[in-house]
Amino acid sequence: MSTLPTIGFIGTGVMGRSMATHLHQAGYRLEVFNRTKAKAQPLLDLGAHWHDSAASVACASDVVVTMLGFPVDVKERYLGSDGIVAHARPGALLIDMTTSSPLLARDIAAAAGARGLSALDAPVSGGDIGAREARLVIMVGGEAAAFERAKPIFSLLGKNIALLGPAGAGQYCKMANQIAVAIGMVSWCEGLAYARRAGLDPLAVHASISGGAAGSWAMTNLAPRALAENFAPGFYVKHILKDIRIAVESAAEMNLDLPGLACAQRLYEKVAALGWEDCGTQALFRLYSP
Repeated sequence: MSTLPTIGFIGTGVMGRSMATHLHQAGYRLEVFNRTKAKAQPLLDLGAHWHDSAASVACASDVVVTMLGFPVDVKERYLGSDGIVAHARPGALLIDMTTSSPLLARDIAAAAGARGLSALDAPVSGGDIGAREARLVIMVGGEAAAFERAKPIFSLLGKNIALLGPAGAGQYCKMANQIAVAIGMVSWCEGLAYARRAGLDPLAVHASISGGAAGSWAMTNLAPRALAENFAPGFYVKHILKDIRIAVESAAEMNLDLPGLACAQRLYEKVAALGWEDCGTQALFRLYSP
C-alpha cells in the first residue's frame, strides 16, 4: 500500500490540469474538484476521484493544493463556511499555488494555524509550457517545516523552488515577477511593431534580438505566437490584469510609485475592453497591428 499522502487538487484549468497529472503519474492518489467538471475529466479518466465541493476534497486529503483564478475564489474556497480550512483533516497541509493577494495569504495562514493546520502560499511562474514540462518556478511563503513537507510535491512540478519568507512572501515575490512580466510584454510588442513599421520582417528581427540583451522568456515563447496570430491562452489576459491590479494595490500600500506598471495596466485594460480578455497575454500585440 502506498505511503504517499493523499492529495486534493482544486482547480484543474490550463495549468492545474498539467500539474495534477504530474502528481498522479508519480503515484499520488488524487481527489479533485473544479467548478467545471468537464475540465477535470482528463484527470478522472486517469483515475482521479471526483468530489462535488472543495470541502469534500479537504475531508478526503492529507494535502490540499489549489490553483484558482482570482483572490475572491481563493478566499471563498479557503475561508468560506464550506471551505477548505473549516473541513480539512487535522494536521493537513494546505498549498495555494494561485497568484493572489499577499494579505489574503497571511489571513489563510492565520486561520489554518488556529485549527492546527499548515498553510503555504506558493504561486508559480512558467505558464502553460512550464506546467506541462514540470519546469515551473515556485515561490513559497510560510513556515520552514511546512515547506519541507511540501518539497517532494513541488519537485514534481518545478525546478526553481524557494522559500522566500513567512506567509505572504511567496505572493510578494510573484508580484515582483508579474511587474517585470507585464512591463516586459510591452517592450517586445513595441520593438517588433517598430521593426515591422520600418519595413523589416519581424520574424527575422525576432530571431536576431531574442537571443541578446532584449531576450526574455516572453520574447522567446510568446512573440512567435503573436506573429503567427495565435492568441490562444497559455496565460489569460484577464489573469495578467488581475495580477497587475494586485501589484498596483500592494505597491500603493507600500507608498511605491510604479509608472511602468501603470502603463502596462492601461494597455491591458484596453485589450480587455476590446473583448480579448480570454485570449493569451500575447494579444497585447494586437494593439500594434496595422
